[in-house]
Amino acid sequence: MSRITFLSAILTFSLVAVGCNGPGRERGAAVPVSAVSAATADPVALLGRSLFFDPSLSASGKLSCASCHDPGHAYAPANTLSVQRGGAEMKSAIFRAVPSLSYVLGRTPNWHQERASSFVERLEENDNPPFGGFGWDGRFKTLGEQAAFPLLSPEEMANAGASAVLEKLKGTDYAARIRKTFGDEALRDPDAAMAAVGKALERFELTDASFHPYSSKFDAVLDGKAAFSEAEARGERLFNDPARGNCASCHTSARGADGSHPLFTNFQFEALGVPRNGTLGANKDSTFYDLGLCGPLRKDQSATEAYCGMFKTPTLRNVATRGAFFHNGRFHTLREALEFYVERDTNPEKFYPRGKGGAVDRFDDLPAKYRANVDIVDLPLTKHRGETPVWSERNIDDVMAFLQTLTDGYGQ
Repeated sequence: MSRITFLSAILTFSLVAVGCNGPGRERGAAVPVSAVSAATADPVALLGRSLFFDPSLSASGKLSCASCHDPGHAYAPANTLSVQRGGAEMKSAIFRAVPSLSYVLGRTPNWHQERASSFVERLEENDNPPFGGFGWDGRFKTLGEQAAFPLLSPEEMANAGASAVLEKLKGTDYAARIRKTFGDEALRDPDAAMAAVGKALERFELTDASFHPYSSKFDAVLDGKAAFSEAEARGERLFNDPARGNCASCHTSARGADGSHPLFTNFQFEALGVPRNGTLGANKDSTFYDLGLCGPLRKDQSATEAYCGMFKTPTLRNVATRGAFFHNGRFHTLREALEFYVERDTNPEKFYPRGKGGAVDRFDDLPAKYRANVDIVDLPLTKHRGETPVWSERNIDDVMAFLQTLTDGYGQ
């Protein structure tokens, strides 16, 4: 049985760096820009830092990785747009919300599905979602692959190919450092250039402390340097209670076996039943569906119908600073996301449209044949229409107070 809950989609995780220069209310910062270190002695990481902040690598000349993955906002967008604009003219957009890059990059497991050792037990398995991999759909095997992807995406940096990226790299003020770090071939061969870019970005993201500062109030409490308020403590109990929020069953909140602070994700996949976002350009086509693990961006799992509609559980660190929630950016406040989590089944008319016959069209962002994949067996997702949600408005206030303790920069 899957243990993922709807909080699985509250955060975004993938390096799909579409442009964040469009309109949208700016959010409060989570990590100050000054937290990005330029003092590292690692030349590969320093080169990666230069690449990360360089808009000249895009076809528009206006878009860098940092345009969307803003270090001042926990490496997530600084606005509330569902999706971000990119492309050669900064007018295109992909159909997924841009994620935060904080915390998870260095601890993401390889994409895999745990299987029972016995052949007979494997035949009886009917609900054993996979884990890991980079991106909302886990399709990237390495962080380097993922980091290089936006350079060629038509909706993002929009380079026509690796050769176009190579020509841009030749004109940068750090071209000499590329040669020194990766050899002359890195500025002669397009494939070598793309490999160098991926390695450098990966090193920067894995080693720069600003990606994983562990500077929240939660971390201070865990280390005995602070104490929760009454509301925060109540919210933590609701978050961890398997009979109420049941959030910690997948957004792990306990120390690791090695004493490490938790990431608030177990990297598992789940079909969430998030309502269709009518503001997305792709959704103007009523036949289009983003099915996560089984397409359209990921191709190798398309034949596994049980995976259709599944997206990876993100971390909840810095979740209170987000401006778009769930893989399609359907909601724009933390309260909305939490209300959906506890009222999806008790008050479905609040989130889903009504069909031609007047019935509520639940799970409307999935084709009918895949709606059985949506989790309805794990608490609190076992409720029925008209029943009392597991959280009251005051409970939601308390959970929000707890989740706000996951915002970095406490005491700064």
